[in-house]
Amino acid sequence: MSVFDLESFRGCFPSLESGVVFLDAPGGTQSPRPVGEAVAATLTGPLSNRGLQSVSELNAENAVGQFRRAYADLLGADPRGVVYGRSATQLTYDFSRHLSRTWGVGDEVVVTRLDHDANVRPWVQAAERTGATVRWIDLDPSTGGLDFSEADTLINARTRLVAVTAASNLIGTIVDVAFLAEQAHRAGALVYVDGVHYTAHSLVDISALGADFFVCSPYKFLGPHCAVLAADPDLLESIIPDKLLPSPNQVPERFELGTLPYELMAGATAAVDFLAEAGSGSGSRRESLRLAHAMISQHEQQLAHRILTTIQEELGDQVVVHSRAAQRTPTLFLTFPGRSSKEVSRTLHAQGIHAPAGSFYAYETFGRLGVEDEAGLRIGIAPYTSDDDADRFLAALMDHLKAGS
Repeated sequence: MSVFDLESFRGCFPSLESGVVFLDAPGGTQSPRPVGEAVAATLTGPLSNRGLQSVSELNAENAVGQFRRAYADLLGADPRGVVYGRSATQLTYDFSRHLSRTWGVGDEVVVTRLDHDANVRPWVQAAERTGATVRWIDLDPSTGGLDFSEADTLINARTRLVAVTAASNLIGTIVDVAFLAEQAHRAGALVYVDGVHYTAHSLVDISALGADFFVCSPYKFLGPHCAVLAADPDLLESIIPDKLLPSPNQVPERFELGTLPYELMAGATAAVDFLAEAGSGSGSRRESLRLAHAMISQHEQQLAHRILTTIQEELGDQVVVHSRAAQRTPTLFLTFPGRSSKEVSRTLHAQGIHAPAGSFYAYETFGRLGVEDEAGLRIGIAPYTSDDDADRFLAALMDHLKAGS
């Protein structure tokens, strides 16, 4: 396997010149120069609404087409099934309304206590509106994994949809989505997968996952603030959303309400291309992405392992590590017995280390962890995170904790 050229990769990020250590990747990554350039070039045009006549119309048309093809390559999807959205939350709320139109009393929806609330509350609220019943797959805090022991009874002939994360944005747990999808499909239910955190660290294959709907957010992997939903075009054809009468009725346009932000779509495409260039070979963009993910994943996991090992060896019971699953992303969620995580975060911030504290919208997960603190410190490794970043974080954390011990 080729070696990841971290120095060249980091050189493309103007924000890293600030000297700040960004360990907040699960909340949003920094963007490289080509992404900003793509946004600016598209926005300054020529640009107008989509069409096939003028150069400005064609520029808009091309931005949309390139976006769909890029995310089809990234996710293993069909370009005709790639839907643009403002955020993963917006897309999930939209599809919760679309899909729940036929729900009623006696129907059931399954959600988990490992998910970001954006893949919980829309479905819970849709069930409340329609009279459907909500079933929960529980989280085992001791392992950081979902409890699948009752999955075969929770998912049954009454189940209409299973909503599950592919990876926890709080503790990093990677979920066996394919197992749940097999159970759901056997029962005739649909599977809606929150891939926001997962897509930042793994090459997605929605067919292998068994996802009927898969949502992700480019700003979690170097792109601008927007979101993408991928599904089989035939499945999308079966869903009739509310829309303006003269607006397009073809898939996927029927789900994209109003004029699209062509400049953001161009930036999101540039983020995929930038990642592909890190693993560029003689093959397709999909193959380049596969190589890039393999190299970047090795780099990220090595850093996360070194940080975790040092914390466990040097700080012992001064730190509780809640990221415990055997399979997880390079994300660590920490609390500090007798100390405020927000205080730790403020101390790190004063030294130019951005490691935020909170529950990060993982409302159910945070509640199941049972921590006494009002928040926890989340450390998220990104492709651009360096050994020096890790050293600065570890030194500052140990100085702060040992000074008060």
